[in-house]
Formats: sequence, structure tokens, C-alpha cells
Amino acid sequence: MMFSFPNVCFLTLGITTSVTPFITLSVFVVLGIIYLLIVPLFLFYWMNNRWNVMSKFERLFVYGLVFLFFPGLVLFAPFLNLRMNGQKEV
Repeated sequence: MMFSFPNVCFLTLGITTSVTPFITLSVFVVLGIIYLLIVPLFLFYWMNNRWNVMSKFERLFVYGLVFLFFPGLVLFAPFLNLRMNGQKEV
């Protein structure tokens, strides 16, 4: 009796079907959307709102996330303006 890798992995979970290419492609697309779109947009929003009040540990954590999600941040960088608002004229 010969087992393939996907069947062995799913047998431990109690699932007896094998992985189809559609499931693999779907998971890949969902993870790509999360990595390139959702998390970078949330990170831009977080940095824009908290930049002047972050503690040093939070800033270190944000810098780590920027390093981790750099490709998605580069995709949105031309379209977002994170400059501070200037002083209002009285």
C-alpha cells in the first residue's frame, strides 16, 4: 500500500481526500492577497495613526513588520501620502 504525501498529511487530520490543484492554487492566491494587499494596507494605516505616539518597542515591532511586508508596502507607496499636515494658517 503506497501513500502519497498529501494523503498522509490529511490522514492525520482524518480527511481522506487528496489535495487538488484547485485547492492549492486557491490557498496560494488567498495567502498572496493577505501578504501583498491586506496586511500592508493595515500597516500603512497603523503607522499613519500612531507615528508620533509610538513607544520604542512598538516602533521596533513596526519596523520588523515593514521589513517582513516590504513587497506589499512598495506596491502601495506611490498611491499613499503619509506626510504630516502642515500648520494651519490663522
